[in-house]
Amino acid sequence: MATSPVPVLEVGGSHVTCGAVDPVRGHLLPGTRHRATLDPHADAATLLDTLGTTARHLTHAGVRLAKRWGIAVPGPFDYERGVALYHDVGKFTALAGVHVGEQLAARIGCSPADLRFLNDASAFGLGAWHQPNPSPAGGVHKPAAEKPVEGRARRLVAITLGTGVGSAFLDNGVVVEDDPRVPPEGSAHLLTIDGRPLEDTVSTRAITGRYATLTGMRPNGLQELASRASHDPIAHDVITSAMRKLGGALAPWLTAFAADLLVVGGAITTAWSLIGPPLLAGLADHSPALADLPVTVNPDTEYTALVGAAIHAHRN
Repeated sequence: MATSPVPVLEVGGSHVTCGAVDPVRGHLLPGTRHRATLDPHADAATLLDTLGTTARHLTHAGVRLAKRWGIAVPGPFDYERGVALYHDVGKFTALAGVHVGEQLAARIGCSPADLRFLNDASAFGLGAWHQPNPSPAGGVHKPAAEKPVEGRARRLVAITLGTGVGSAFLDNGVVVEDDPRVPPEGSAHLLTIDGRPLEDTVSTRAITGRYATLTGMRPNGLQELASRASHDPIAHDVITSAMRKLGGALAPWLTAFAADLLVVGGAITTAWSLIGPPLLAGLADHSPALADLPVTVNPDTEYTALVGAAIHAHRN
């Protein structure tokens, strides 16, 4: 019996994307992906209306959908209850304490019980585990002497580089969050670098802020800063220094988890020739064995998170 495609939403800091995913084959149905701009500082009704309007694109797509929805959203969020917990995080403040599940279900026309929420980084990790072969836009980066990655990794670690650093640790396709082998809650952003929160060193805010301190000019995001790196040594040094420190912070946990694949996502990975070498050097600084760890680069984080959200909903 054929499995109906799972309707999914992927919510980012400034966008929401919908799609219908075949949860068995792990791919997005052509023509169902739709993206809308999301203002993280808008009022609650506007935010929820945007989510609902985007979701309803699927109900008019002419595809027979599964009843259960997968919804990937950034934390802090009570994923079991569907309640937003965005206090003092610089985004979605109007949703703090709002039962997003109930409000969104009313706009979609379904029951709150049919919505399955999960962390966006966990969705990316799940999607990556179910897509063992790199997408044409990405690639596998490893030493020339290393054997190719074959099939699915047993222990996969996924990180996303964007406004901050998201992470997911998967053991045989199961997200691990409460385990001594992984950081608290499985979240890299809860780690520290030089005694300070990791995102004081590795985040859009921190990296562009460091550049602004040194030059008096603040770029509009990491991609713009990365584009300057080929001709601006300060931009180059600021980015590569942050990436090397990130590698150093992640390395003990990759070792403890016995990771056999690292997947790196986020738009900034299109500049892998800039960010990859210092990140990998930071890993190897901690343990020479990590120099042999295969690393898959996945620039289309959104697509992969949509797949992961569908897998989560299909399982649960």
